[in-house]
Amino acid sequence: MNREIYLDNSATTRPYDDVIEYMGEINRNVYGNPSSLHTKGIEAERLIKKAREAIADSMGVTPKEIYFTSGGTESNNLAIRGYLKANPRKGRHIITTKIEHPSVLEVYKHLEKNGYAVDYVEVDSRGIIDLDDLKSKVTGDTSLISVIMVNNEIGSIQPIDEIVRIKNSVNSQAAIHIDAVQAYGKMPLMPKKVDVDMVSISSHKIHGPKGVGALYVNKALKIKPILFGGGQESALRSGTENVAGICGFGLAAELTFKRLEESRSKVERLRDMFVDGLKNSSFEYRILSPEGSSPYILNVSFRNVRAEVLLHHLEEKNIYVSTGSACSSRKKLHSHVLTAMRLETCDIEGAIRFSFSAYNSEQDILDTLKALEDILPKIQIKGGGKR
Repeated sequence: MNREIYLDNSATTRPYDDVIEYMGEINRNVYGNPSSLHTKGIEAERLIKKAREAIADSMGVTPKEIYFTSGGTESNNLAIRGYLKANPRKGRHIITTKIEHPSVLEVYKHLEKNGYAVDYVEVDSRGIIDLDDLKSKVTGDTSLISVIMVNNEIGSIQPIDEIVRIKNSVNSQAAIHIDAVQAYGKMPLMPKKVDVDMVSISSHKIHGPKGVGALYVNKALKIKPILFGGGQESALRSGTENVAGICGFGLAAELTFKRLEESRSKVERLRDMFVDGLKNSSFEYRILSPEGSSPYILNVSFRNVRAEVLLHHLEEKNIYVSTGSACSSRKKLHSHVLTAMRLETCDIEGAIRFSFSAYNSEQDILDTLKALEDILPKIQIKGGGKR
């Protein structure tokens, strides 16, 4: 098979053609520094303002509440560390879940080593937060709760409304940060309606360029910078702005939200088609993504198969998938997400993440299912037993 089939859209997406062309035009013609006072600088600043307005409109917030960063990792770091720096009197207790992205978990581990009391909330077998466990952990000393809205490995969607309600019932002063990198552009996201304080998003998950992200911060919240320099982004995130990248992000947001329902419906059809194909297949599998999860992510475990071996066999057929988070896939460790769900080792070791976008087609799904039928019998470990 020579045709490329890309089913790793949770790792990154192919940029829109319009975004690529727009960024090329900006790189050629709008190369001024946005901080410069002359016409070239003002022109660049004007385009950044337009992009900021597009991002703000997509979430129903004000442009002054949007800060551009280098991506989801920096947005998560800025939200967590910046908030705690600005609010030392609100407590030294912070909460997150056991299935967060490494860009949140590693920050929490760092803070734990530096005097913060950290609680990691359990999840159930579906990868959904245990609300009773959360309620038992929130105290009057809790300063911050950070939760991933859509999990990047299995697509489970957290009940943000309930999380906010529980937090408010115990400690209304604690702040809530949402990692919405896998949610933004794939489902409605209105921070003010659900009463969350900070939201991290990323460009390259919605067919924009890599190296650009944003952080929404409620204007009533105090937050301090973690980078120091020229005072760009209202003195919260110093560094000369990536003008072309930011503008590409803005255009990607406009295009994505214009097509949000149409794209989601198409992806749901493709996901359902894939699941139906699995049901009619001859191989043994288990779907790890829970019912009601994001249609963009489908995690499937294949019996008596090493996921990494299957990944490379699919790659030989120009089919690209993942074994989990791209940010930590090179580490030879079991997925912390699947481990937190208390899955059996055989399920974890055979887990493949198929992640879709509106660029995918029905033929992509049919060809992938055919490839699995061809590959799996050849690579199954003998004597593995039944589930």
